[in-house]
Amino acid sequence: MSYLVLARKYRPQTFEDVVEQEHVTRTLTNAIRADRVAHAILFSGPRGTGKTTIARILAKAMNCETGPSPVPCNACRSCREITGGNAVDVFEIDGASNNGVDHIRELRDNVKYMPAHSRYKIYIIDEVHMLSTPAFNALLKTLEEPPAHILFLFATTEPHKIPITILSRCQQHHLRRIPSENIARHMAALCKREGTTIPEESLSLIAGEAGGSMRDALSLLDQVMTCTEGEITHEGVLNLLGAADREVLFRITAALFSGNVADILEIIDDVYRHGRDIKAFFGAVMTHLRNLWIVKTVRNPNRLVDLPTVEIERMAALVRDVSETHISQIMDAFTREESAVKFSSQPRLALEMAFIRLFQIQPALPIGTLIERLDDLAGRIPAAPEYGLDRTNSAPPEVREPDSPILTPAPVSPPSKTTMSDTDPARSTATMEVQAPPSETRTNRPEECRLPDIPADTSYDPEESLDVTWRKLTALACGRSSALGSYLNRTALAHIGDETLDIIVHGNGFNLKQIHKRQEFLQEAVQSFFGRNFHLNFRLNDGGEESRQKKIDAVNTIRQEALNHPTVAAAVEIFDGKIVDVKIL
Repeated sequence: MSYLVLARKYRPQTFEDVVEQEHVTRTLTNAIRADRVAHAILFSGPRGTGKTTIARILAKAMNCETGPSPVPCNACRSCREITGGNAVDVFEIDGASNNGVDHIRELRDNVKYMPAHSRYKIYIIDEVHMLSTPAFNALLKTLEEPPAHILFLFATTEPHKIPITILSRCQQHHLRRIPSENIARHMAALCKREGTTIPEESLSLIAGEAGGSMRDALSLLDQVMTCTEGEITHEGVLNLLGAADREVLFRITAALFSGNVADILEIIDDVYRHGRDIKAFFGAVMTHLRNLWIVKTVRNPNRLVDLPTVEIERMAALVRDVSETHISQIMDAFTREESAVKFSSQPRLALEMAFIRLFQIQPALPIGTLIERLDDLAGRIPAAPEYGLDRTNSAPPEVREPDSPILTPAPVSPPSKTTMSDTDPARSTATMEVQAPPSETRTNRPEECRLPDIPADTSYDPEESLDVTWRKLTALACGRSSALGSYLNRTALAHIGDETLDIIVHGNGFNLKQIHKRQEFLQEAVQSFFGRNFHLNFRLNDGGEESRQKKIDAVNTIRQEALNHPTVAAAVEIFDGKIVDVKIL
């Protein structure tokens, strides 16, 4: 065949021609100049990034008649033969088809012979990770101590599959993926040399589809140049490659952030009608969302987002009013839908359902905002009172049906709170829930627990009692944390020492735990009130095991008396219900 594809026609012939692998080419150039070239070199990296090409250039540089030289002349016999692939002293071996131990034994027997007319006999083994374990073992000794006229150049896309005994005998160079912007720039130069005009956005699209591989990009460019008659348009490139247009990605994410489901369905329909791969489109949307999240969260996203600066600026404008939490929530939902779209027999329907389900999720609030709201809510909710019970009577609860007026049952209005006798100070009001028919619901409004009255003057006076001093200190603590103030309602100041404050916490360990969480606010209030720091010594006063048992017995007594109360029996009979629980206020 006389026609050469672009990837072969424009293969780099010197280190300077290699695109975006300067960290490798510079090292090899310096090694050649200093006569420090290793006898075994491993080139690893993604496909199409220049591993075999750099190995060939190195072979030319070492065998060039003017060398060894970091810039081969490409005119001598050795350079021409290596370029043409018919050099007698340079052997290119496919590791996938020559992976047996017999092939390596043959190679090992041949390395002792001198090169025919070149300076070095060079073995280039591509996809070396495909060699079998016995083949690697047979190569070990020769690889470690080869004859002075032998060079081994290995290339692989999967270096982790190579035994460590081989890796330790090689100088390793890892090639990187080529940025899309550099690929597009290189393709533009080749199009100029070919006399072909292709829109800049089409080159960017091809470069993005290549995934960092120059060979893949040139293969796609060759396909576009061959299959398109006349002027090459961006629409023609889209139809040929079946790729997702960048404009479509911006439109669909803009509709997603604005909540316009109709626009999204129309965009999916347009993608489907143009014959583009729905699964590939879903992957492009996920990649676009990932780039948007990076642009939103990272100060300098150019390194992490392999796109032109103009598109990055456009992304920043798109997500300016969108929280990063919302974007990550969308990405998480899309990740869960990936398998459904990938394995569905109707990927279009699966993609539409993924977007519809996404709209049913409310945007998440940032965790900082949630914590602030919880702290504010905790400050408004009063602490639970001790086991001394409220003696006030309250009106019967309201029994409502949905969307109906208040029901007033007759002749007896069943109370949800039953007032007991005041003869026993341990007793108080008990509330009881009565299960009504399904259409009825009840609302309980417990009494609010208030902080004790705080003096207007909150300055420290050593002559005042500990109770007054503690109430003043509590006032300062409330100003710093309303939630802390509600928990301090069940504490008392026992003693003021030289370096410590002894504080008694009544009740169970819950209040003590909550105070410990907010101790820094109390410490600030102590510093402000006394003018110096004190060590806070908390003591839990739960009354001991005997006191707890007395409280439990008192509660059980009240519960039993409530169950046997005549009013309760009347309520159960009127509403044809049953008692499900008795709550002590």
